[in-house]
Amino acid sequence: MEKSYKLGDFVTMKKPHPCGANEWQIIRMGMDIRIKCVQCGRSVLLTRREFERSLKKILGAVED
Repeated sequence: MEKSYKLGDFVTMKKPHPCGANEWQIIRMGMDIRIKCVQCGRSVLLTRREFERSLKKILGAVED
């Protein structure tokens, strides 16, 4: 099953961030994917393989 996600999407990961939030926003895509915690603003750089392995749910992009 191919997961389709794009830059700016909000995702839920299997493990929550230490601050308690479980919602992240994709802020950079390439060979690596950088995600930012919605609650505290910290960002984490993951390889695409690590990201896809720990991805739980794609929530979609925010509508302005």
